[in-house]
Amino acid sequence: MAGALPALAFPEPSLWWFAYVALVPWMLLVRTAATGRRAALEGWLGGLGFMVAVHHWLMPSLHVFIVVLAALLGLLWAPWGWLVRSLLGGMPSPARAAAALAVVPSGWLMIELARSWEGLGGPWGLLGASQWEVSPALRLASVGGVWLVSLLVLAVNTAVTVLIAVPRARTTAVGGTVACALATTAAWMWAPQPESSGRTRIAVVQPGVINGIGGEDKRFERSEQLTRELAGQDVDLVVWGESSVGSDLRERPDLAARLAVLSRAVGADLLVNVDARRVDASGQSGIFKSSVLVGPQGPTGDRYDKMRLVPFGEYIPARDLLGWATSVGKAAGEDRLRGTRPVVMVLPGEGADRLRLGPLVCFESAFPDMSRRLTRDGAQVLIAQSATSSFQNSWAPEQHASLAALRAAESGRPMVHATLTGVSAVHDAQGGRVGQPLGTDESTAAVYDIPLARGTTAYVRFGDWAVYGALAVLALWLAAEGARAVRRPAREPEAPRVRTVHESSGRPGH
Repeated sequence: MAGALPALAFPEPSLWWFAYVALVPWMLLVRTAATGRRAALEGWLGGLGFMVAVHHWLMPSLHVFIVVLAALLGLLWAPWGWLVRSLLGGMPSPARAAAALAVVPSGWLMIELARSWEGLGGPWGLLGASQWEVSPALRLASVGGVWLVSLLVLAVNTAVTVLIAVPRARTTAVGGTVACALATTAAWMWAPQPESSGRTRIAVVQPGVINGIGGEDKRFERSEQLTRELAGQDVDLVVWGESSVGSDLRERPDLAARLAVLSRAVGADLLVNVDARRVDASGQSGIFKSSVLVGPQGPTGDRYDKMRLVPFGEYIPARDLLGWATSVGKAAGEDRLRGTRPVVMVLPGEGADRLRLGPLVCFESAFPDMSRRLTRDGAQVLIAQSATSSFQNSWAPEQHASLAALRAAESGRPMVHATLTGVSAVHDAQGGRVGQPLGTDESTAAVYDIPLARGTTAYVRFGDWAVYGALAVLALWLAAEGARAVRRPAREPEAPRVRTVHESSGRPGH
């Protein structure tokens, strides 16, 4: 239960301030564990609770399998539990408490790094992501990515734990908290900011929930209808959500022609998303999810195939071993095929005025490195095409939409998050919201006047330096602990205790 508490800091509750104390009950429990083994157990159980709480909306799809997955991933927190007890157990010295302010957050960051691997579920529920609507935290993300924000949140939690449980180190805890505040203030004041470089008008088409027989065709028709309403609104691009087109446009020239007509009517290219079977350049046949740009003459040839797929939702890792998951939930019956490279698309125009787009598909908006790569490749606007209709009445749509704010702040580029059924949202180059988001109850098209930006954030320039810094902190701590163990003198064996007649009998003189 203690491990589940941080979930309240994420959307939909969005109690962002709670993130700074949410881990304190868990840490107070772990530090008082009788043994290191018990602390590791409580770390594991808390990790299990955290994973279930943050991903609870997957239950309708995975059923009991979500508990199995959470139990496996929860093992990542076992070493962290041992680490907390090692540094904060008993009555640690002020020096050891000060070390904990750096080492405990670094240990947590290694967990986030490990589970950010696509095969382990990807970077969903990173603690720093709970700060998506806090301007100082977004500024910090522009310096060191979401990783630096996670370190900040963990440092404050650790300081509060020390403040409560270690009276002799309260000055250290206060000093650590002040240091966090000063670091955030410094980032706010001196971090390089994107420079304004014009504006663009991008429309998002959200057809809404469409059920029943022929849903794929009905969704296309509803999207057509909404797109026609954009005529005369002087848009530069129209974006449809993930899986908005259910057939390969090369196999369905009639659909390609209808999209071309829409492009001519609106006076802008359309970025649609094709979820269909096709044969790739190598001759391999399979289902791809692809962002496809369509102009007045039809598909322009610009295509991006989704590279990172949702485990169990779009493929099953080690299918020979875990294929049984299809019998207990809505796991993928067939593995999707993945693309091989990111793509920057260029809209029609003249010279430097040609807008450069960096497309991502759904799950990929959770990965900081992908938006960073697109920005380095010249993208001026990041676009994520998504669909969360399977989790419509859960926290998932809000959680997913919030990631666009972080990716925008990290990259210094505006980001459009376009979905089929909500929540669709747009954020500027500092992570601030542009216009009003489209909720899960809306079927509409909306135009956003988006400020463009140029320049390079520290995160785009230097990458995941916060992760490397955390690794260095852990390496130094392990080296110090090793040296300490070597220097510690071996305990001399105790002399055997001789019991006297007086002690054994209890009577004087015997």
